[in-house]
Amino acid sequence: MTVLLHHVALISNDPEHSAEFYQSIFQLERLDRPPFNIEGVWLACGPSLQLHLTRHMAGNFRTRGVDNNDVHFALRTTDFEGVLARLHAAGFSEAAPEDDGKRLLVNRSGLAGFLQLYVMDPDRNIIEVNTAS
Repeated sequence: MTVLLHHVALISNDPEHSAEFYQSIFQLERLDRPPFNIEGVWLACGPSLQLHLTRHMAGNFRTRGVDNNDVHFALRTTDFEGVLARLHAAGFSEAAPEDDGKRLLVNRSGLAGFLQLYVMDPDRNIIEVNTAS
């Protein structure tokens, strides 16, 4: 038996706004989505993975700042500097206060052995971006 990851689903206050973030920063492309009775957006993340953004007000939203030890998902990129530049252009900064939603953590020489950054989306979901092989 083979088990593969198909998608990650994130709760969103505003799926359209969050989709704009993922499309502009990570250049993910919108997918067709069935007409479910709950608002949402599906995005392609590479050739076989998907990111599902769903409006679900009963969900739990983070109130503290970005934390690499907290629950997160990781996106691997071949253009780390390009992603970092787009984040900076969107107002994200390593100098932002710790509880600021635009706080950016960048790790260029960590124990993992590859470049990493951590950022929060508009709904404060934590995303790791790395250059893992």
